[in-house]
Amino acid sequence: MTLNTKEKQELINTHQNHGTDTGSAEIQVAMLSKRIAKLSDHLQKNTHDFSSRQGLLKMIGQRKRLLNYVKGKSQKRYSDLIGKLNIRG
Repeated sequence: MTLNTKEKQELINTHQNHGTDTGSAEIQVAMLSKRIAKLSDHLQKNTHDFSSRQGLLKMIGQRKRLLNYVKGKSQKRYSDLIGKLNIRG
């Protein structure tokens, strides 16, 4: 499940660190989280779509690696990011 241009631009505007930031780890995590949410909804309706399930697991792993990177750089940025995205309890 891909994101359209409008959704991507909203995520970039919400999570960018400065005016020209389009690919920071925070933005990548936000886009992955949105794609994961869409794909999870799809998989609840289509339980036998195993190739999409494999893609979902890969995206979750990539998001986890990016979150570990952000956490290693700055604990404050990490806590702000997970607070914005509501991805951990």
